[in-house]
Order: sequence, then structure tokens, then C-alpha cells
Amino acid sequence: MSGALPRIGVAGIHGHGATHVAAARGLEASGRARLAAVADHRPPEADLGDVAVFTDATDMIARADLDVVVLSTPMHTHLPLARAALEAGAHVLLEKPPTPTRADFHALVGASERTGRAVQVGFQSLGSQAVPFVRGLLADGAIGEFTGFGALGTWLRTESYWTRAPWAGRRVLDGSSVVDGAVTNPLAHATATALAVAGATAEDAVSGLRLDLHRANAIEADDTSSFVAGLPGGRTLAGALVLTAPRRSEPCVIVHGSAGRIVLWYTLDLVQVSTPGSNLAWTTSHARTNLLANLVEHAVAGEALLAPLAATGAFMRVLEAVRTADEPRRIDPSYVTRAASPDGDHLVVADVEAWSERVVTEGRTFAELGAPWAVGP
Repeated sequence: MSGALPRIGVAGIHGHGATHVAAARGLEASGRARLAAVADHRPPEADLGDVAVFTDATDMIARADLDVVVLSTPMHTHLPLARAALEAGAHVLLEKPPTPTRADFHALVGASERTGRAVQVGFQSLGSQAVPFVRGLLADGAIGEFTGFGALGTWLRTESYWTRAPWAGRRVLDGSSVVDGAVTNPLAHATATALAVAGATAEDAVSGLRLDLHRANAIEADDTSSFVAGLPGGRTLAGALVLTAPRRSEPCVIVHGSAGRIVLWYTLDLVQVSTPGSNLAWTTSHARTNLLANLVEHAVAGEALLAPLAATGAFMRVLEAVRTADEPRRIDPSYVTRAASPDGDHLVVADVEAWSERVVTEGRTFAELGAPWAVGP
């Protein structure tokens, strides 16, 4: 790069994309980068001054002469847009999940290597210093021999959430894989963070995956799911990831040990450690580095990436298993109730919070535990 400030372009500026615009503006205010362009089929809600505005991301990439491109676009657009940005000479911050298939993932890794440009994946929790802190605790034997990991997320999503876009809740759209379910999109951070804590990020780190996918809403993808994956050293990762809970609880990563337990509340950057003989867990709070800022520092000074594309290989193994699995099993309506919230009605699966806790505690799927809505005809 020349001595000029890195030029940032953001594709997809509404919803979560607005956080990337704000992050770029923050870098601009500190004199570290410049927001040069945005792209969205909907116009900006506020005046962006001299920022170039495009309605098409491909057009922005081709015409705006960018050093960093942020892609907050639907998953099935990730590979073509990211590849175009890389080939135009830009580094890429790509929203999670990276791609909808492992084949696309390999193609993107190849494009990054060929062009010499980096891809950072938007798993924001991987920018938290809590992740290496927990890994340090494990290395120091803080909870004895660690035996397994859990990824727990019990959220709710309104019925309107699943109709907000043509790709929402779909497995396939117009012949292209989308894979927009609980495991692979809204609660993908839980799995990715657990794998990072376990030090199991390479593609070959996941084996013997047992999936248990269900749906209560009128969608194609899963909204109430569990899985158990084998990890190196004979350990396992058990995940309970649901969007049909009665309330939104903070998601977490759990590490079970022979002499205690660690819980990482990854949206809050909090770590709690419980050990035998103590009635109270001790808690620490940790700083988080913005992934766009980290990518800019990588582009300017070669700083190591916090969420590099290659380190999401194990997560992509989980995603590919979900993509190629049979369709999620429809939960019998007798186990489903409709509840109201300020944002709209949402569906609740009977006792799903309790069953989810058992998944991550006992290391078995909903069906293996005998959850009544997960077994039977």
C-alpha cells in the first residue's frame, strides 16, 4: 500500500451492515482509514458526505479503487463478491458464515492465496481477548483435565424474522445453497467460538459429527438443533442452538473439566470460572478488538488477523454437514406454542431451554436424550 489512508468500501449498509459503516467512520475519525464507498439496493438513511454511493456491490468493487471491502451481504453472494474484491486488489472482511458450501470455501481460500490478499471472517467474538484468556486457563490446568466443550444458544426469533428476505430460513434459493438456519447463521458464533477455545479450527479437527436438526417455524432450515462433534484428544463439542426459546438468553461456550468449569459469555466478553469448594464463580471482563480495525492494521502493517478465513475450516465442516443433511424434522405442533413479544409473535418449543442445558452438560443430542418432540414418527 502507498502512504495514503486505506480506502474502505462497505456492501450492505442496513441492519448489521450499519455497524461496519460506524466502525469505518470510527477509523476515519482516528485518522487510520477512510470510508470511501458504500453499496446497497436501499439508499443510505443519512447523508454520507463525499462517500460514493452505489446500488450494486459489484459496481462498487470495480469502480471505487478500494483497499478494504466489507461484505455484509446474503451468504450465497459471498464467494462471487469476495473473489471480485480480492482480484481487484482489496482485502476483505466477510460476514459470517464465510460461504454456503465447503467447495466455495476452498475456492475462496485459493483466491486469497492467489491474489495475496487477506480474508477476515466476521466472527466478532474471535476479536475478544477472552478467547486466548480461556485457552491460557486450560493450559495452566485451572479446571484440571478438560474433558469437553459446549456451545449453548437459546434465543427467540419472531415469525416475521423468517419473512424479512427471500433467503431467510431457506436451505436453497434459485438453485444456490443458502443454509440459513440456527446452527449456520444466527448462532454460528457459538460454534466458531467454542472451536477456537478448543484450539480446533482446522478442517480436519472435527470428526464423527452427529446432527439433530428440527424446525418449528414454517421454514426450510433448522431453528431448534443440536449436535455432537468429535475433537482431537478424544474430547467432544456438544451444541444446543435454538431460536424457539421463550426468551433470549446470553449465549455461551462451556468448558467442562475434572476440577471445575469455565463459561465464556462471548457476547459480553465475560469469563466465569467455577471450582469445587467455592459457592461463587470468579469472573473476569476482557477487551475486544474490532475486526475491521484489525484488518486495516493487517493491510497497513502486517498485523496478524484475529479471524482469518483459514481458521474457520472446522466451522465449515459443521456447516457442510448441515447443508448435506436431510431436511430438518418438523416438530409436532402439539409441542409448540405461540408467544407475544414487543417485536412480534414467536414460536416456543416445550421445555427447550432445559433440554438444551442437558445437551451441553451431558454431551448428547436432543433425540439421544429423548426430548419428546425430537423422537418418534
